[in-house]
Amino acid sequence: MALNARLDHRNPLVFDTHELGRRPGALQRLTREIDAPKDLGIQGVIGVPEGAPVVLELRLESVMEGVLVTGTARAQAAGECVRCLEPLELVLEADFQEMFSYPDADDRGRVKAEPADDAEEDEDRLFIEDGLFDLEPVLRDAVVLALPMQPVCQDDCLGLCSECGARLTDDPDHHHDAVDIRWAALQGLAGSLEDGEKDEMSGAEPGVDEKQEK
Repeated sequence: MALNARLDHRNPLVFDTHELGRRPGALQRLTREIDAPKDLGIQGVIGVPEGAPVVLELRLESVMEGVLVTGTARAQAAGECVRCLEPLELVLEADFQEMFSYPDADDRGRVKAEPADDAEEDEDRLFIEDGLFDLEPVLRDAVVLALPMQPVCQDDCLGLCSECGARLTDDPDHHHDAVDIRWAALQGLAGSLEDGEKDEMSGAEPGVDEKQEK
């Protein structure tokens, strides 16, 4: 991951590590309530509404190569049941752990003689910049992993009627009389033939059969 130009310490998801002082073993515990950023969750499915409170409980531990951040995010998520399309809410609790590396240290915590030129080496790493780190990408990943990909209002939700859209959980006995379209076509043909026969009989001249018999 490339270093940002500069992190803003006023951003509620940016944290300061200066108190740890790059002393391996130093520990700091933090609790912070923030407003949820935009699009926190699975877009179009379920997520934490923008501006909703998110409580972060963090444990910052200084190690040789950087700061190990362990934490939990708690919030109220909102979405839509994938079966009956009714709105739903659930309590979100997302755990995470991430290493934020010092930009001048290698993966063993040793100070680099020169900055590394290998972009692939740093591609998946998160860094501390001027003693600050940005928790937002870690929080987003943790929330997505903690949320259900197919949320339901209740485990036994029956969904919607495929014919009329009625919510089946509200009326478990709801049904429609099924008619096989193949039989329906035959019934229509039979009805047409019966109507034709009736028309022929009603149009016959009286006494014709008696004349033929004579």
